[in-house]
Amino acid sequence: MKIDIITLGCSKNLVDSERLMRQLEAVGYEVTHDAELLTGEIAVVNTCGFIADAQEESINMILELAQRKNDGYLQKLYVMGCLSERFMDELGKEIVEVDRYYGKFDWTCLLEDLGHEYNESIANERHITTPSHYAYLKISEGCSRRCAYCAIPIITGAHRSRPMEEILDEVRNLVAQGVKEFQVIAQELTFYGVDLYKERRIAQLVQAMAQIPGVEWIRLHYAYPTDFPLELLDVMRENGNVCKYLDIALQHISDNVLEAMHRHISKEETYRLIEEMRRRVPGIHLRTTLMVGFPGETEEDFEELCEFVRWARFERMGSFAYSEEQGTPSARLYDDNIDEETKQVRLSRLMRLQQKISAEVQQEKVGMEMRVMIDRLEGDWFVGRTEYDSPEVDPEVLLPADTEGVVPGCFCDVVITQSEDFDLYAELK
Repeated sequence: MKIDIITLGCSKNLVDSERLMRQLEAVGYEVTHDAELLTGEIAVVNTCGFIADAQEESINMILELAQRKNDGYLQKLYVMGCLSERFMDELGKEIVEVDRYYGKFDWTCLLEDLGHEYNESIANERHITTPSHYAYLKISEGCSRRCAYCAIPIITGAHRSRPMEEILDEVRNLVAQGVKEFQVIAQELTFYGVDLYKERRIAQLVQAMAQIPGVEWIRLHYAYPTDFPLELLDVMRENGNVCKYLDIALQHISDNVLEAMHRHISKEETYRLIEEMRRRVPGIHLRTTLMVGFPGETEEDFEELCEFVRWARFERMGSFAYSEEQGTPSARLYDDNIDEETKQVRLSRLMRLQQKISAEVQQEKVGMEMRVMIDRLEGDWFVGRTEYDSPEVDPEVLLPADTEGVVPGCFCDVVITQSEDFDLYAELK
């Protein structure tokens, strides 16, 4: 039989789907991973439950597949992931076409429900669904931070690090399959090791990864600013294959809002941390996420945030409006007292500010020589990325499709010839 796996939400979910695909293939199923082309007799939806928009997307996908089942195109429909972990009882009552709901971590029971045993001997193997030259590498589960707005600890529980040698073995296996670039991911990667080794070991882990032959790029995602391990910056500076890139969600800068968010860091400490990052790693590109409209955010708080963005000049930035999430501390403690119109006005203003900064940052790259990884051929262009660009979320570099000697999955040295607000154009050096 053929099984369709549909993954919604973040790259951490994608890794779970890839592990499930490997298990299913090992017992003889043909497994596909394309939400736009559903042809299987069985469908598995790996859901996201982080914020309202993601929850709605997941529910709509489940309903679409439930209709396919009612129409006779599907024999079985299973749902797993964050949304079903959080709202399993409610979903079971509302969408009865689903044969079984699984949570975030008990999806291994799906094998049993299909009449097979979960194979522990291949537990860390995956069917890579990304282009063959890069992969996501999940180093931990859960989060022990208790930010007031966030439902992730409710869904995933406390932080749980994977053993270092297990991670390094996975890296070696992926290199043997042709993977050159690793996106290191965790809900909070800077906490890595505290539970297993009683100390933060993210710097040691990245240093060990950097020594593995065949590892060309290592890129770090989802750091937390409080008690940031500064030694990680030294590892980044001293290893050429550790990208000068860090994804660190800061959320806000106003002391009033940071305290209400339970972020355990101050405005002054945040400014000092950004200064230290740029001092220790010259040329580092910082990606951050900021939130507007948190309960009690005043116009003065928002102006502080805008001033911070002007000062920090983040190379990459996303932002979103606060939405109250059931069960979180902010839902219990605060009234969602900022209307949607105000939230959207602030969001638009912040992103217009960032668009201007991004355009200036990209313009500064014109004339520079850069190393680029080519991801794909798309129309008239080869589409690639620099070390400062993560797949799917960051700007891209475009080379003419008739450029000789260029193929997806290769590195090439280019000269940047033109910039837009986000993307760059280049030619071979």
